[in-house]
Amino acid sequence: MSGLEMQHQEEVMDEEEAVAGHMLTEKLEECGILAADVKKLRDAGYYTVESIAFTPKKQLLTIKGISDTKADKILSEASRLVPMGFTTATEFHQRRSELIQITTGSSDLDKLLGGGLETGSITELFGEFRTGKSQICHMLAVTCQLPVAMNGGEGKCLYIDTEGTFRPERLLSIAERYNLSGEEVLDNVAYARAYNTDHQMQLLVQAAAMMSESRFALLVVDSATSLYRTDFSGRGELSARQMHMARFLRNLQRLADEFGVAVVITNQVVAQVDGGASMFNADPKKPIGGNIMAHSSTTRLSLRKGRGENRICKVYDSPCLPELEAMFSIGGHGIADAVDN
Repeated sequence: MSGLEMQHQEEVMDEEEAVAGHMLTEKLEECGILAADVKKLRDAGYYTVESIAFTPKKQLLTIKGISDTKADKILSEASRLVPMGFTTATEFHQRRSELIQITTGSSDLDKLLGGGLETGSITELFGEFRTGKSQICHMLAVTCQLPVAMNGGEGKCLYIDTEGTFRPERLLSIAERYNLSGEEVLDNVAYARAYNTDHQMQLLVQAAAMMSESRFALLVVDSATSLYRTDFSGRGELSARQMHMARFLRNLQRLADEFGVAVVITNQVVAQVDGGASMFNADPKKPIGGNIMAHSSTTRLSLRKGRGENRICKVYDSPCLPELEAMFSIGGHGIADAVDN
């Protein structure tokens, strides 16, 4: 191989690393960490240096073969590679201005969200059945593959389905709208059906492995809470349920932080039966999951039915978006602007 070819290959590798935005665990070998210890970390589900830097020491100590001294050394090197200290608000503002936003297919809905679905954070969609939660998820699974110039994410989608509502035919009809190859669109969606809450958690470990090897722009969990309603029952298991859910949501946030993907979760609603609250509330339904879910989601969007094919989306909670509403429609080619009925 000529010097020019080698230089070009190095440039391509550097470019890929820059696009990926994360460092693989093997990078620690350059810092004096033994290859055998790096393998133990990867086997335990730590595929990037960021995932190690974000992990408490007691978690690393649960890995067989990692002693107290080794854990200190690994965390020391990881925190040296990953900037975790203070930065100025100016620098942080600059980083936020470079965030990619993924289009929902509706210009009114994009405007409500400040340009589209934000990457690097968790967005929760909640509402009754037939309000468009799964339809938005299917739409985003296609639009996340569009180029950034078309308000896409230029990445693949990872779809975790807990209710059996995923339909690849829907992706094909949405792909037609954007003149995309249906076969390529389906190839770029990694799908898994989750059968219980432990399996749902395990799938996130596999997700981290896949994201470390290829560029993903979106992670969908539809729905994040349905299995918790059946696997844990009664007040006696409420504490265990909330702790398990908190760990699951924390792992989702970790993936968003590590890989910069947009995380979209759907949530179900429950009717409030405490007379006082429902008496003065026009819509006495609230999202399930309690405070754990409320604090874990960066942006919470409430969906409700409109007239005909139209649906209404309201910003329920967000650190930067005003509590406004937007109307959109669900059609043959996915999510679009509202139609006159």
